[in-house]
Amino acid sequence: MVRVNNRIYAPEIRVVGPEGDQLGVLSVREALDLAREEGLDLVEISPGAKPPVCKITDYGKFRYEQQKKAKENKKKQKLVTVKEVRIRPKISGHDYDFKADHCREFLEKGDKVRIRMMFRGRENIYKNKGREMLLKLAEELGEEVVIESPPKSEGKQMIMVLAPR
Repeated sequence: MVRVNNRIYAPEIRVVGPEGDQLGVLSVREALDLAREEGLDLVEISPGAKPPVCKITDYGKFRYEQQKKAKENKKKQKLVTVKEVRIRPKISGHDYDFKADHCREFLEKGDKVRIRMMFRGRENIYKNKGREMLLKLAEELGEEVVIESPPKSEGKQMIMVLAPR
């Protein structure tokens, strides 16, 4: 929350003028008087600084600028999604290739891939075979892949997360 005008409690503040020029360290009263002479508001910009920094500006315009900056920053953020591919230890060769192609497509788009190997019944005995299959898949996907989390066994399943380099 930004403090404005009479809500600024610091005894002394560093004041920046409407055009960005430094007016020095003043008391809040003096700064408020200067702001009123200009017909503008006194807005606390940097409350953590010693002394706090305040600017003489139009508060409505200041809020608009802040919202605009926040919107721009939000646009620039890349949302990383995690896609999931499920396989079993007794997967056929064609199905394995098909799933590997899916993983490759997801990674090329910039998404992370969670590969979930599910064990049923007596397949649980062959967890080492499942681990080898997951590592082989990561190796086949090539150099553009980073193993973010190695194969981990969680109950009746084993999970590995891959990320694009």
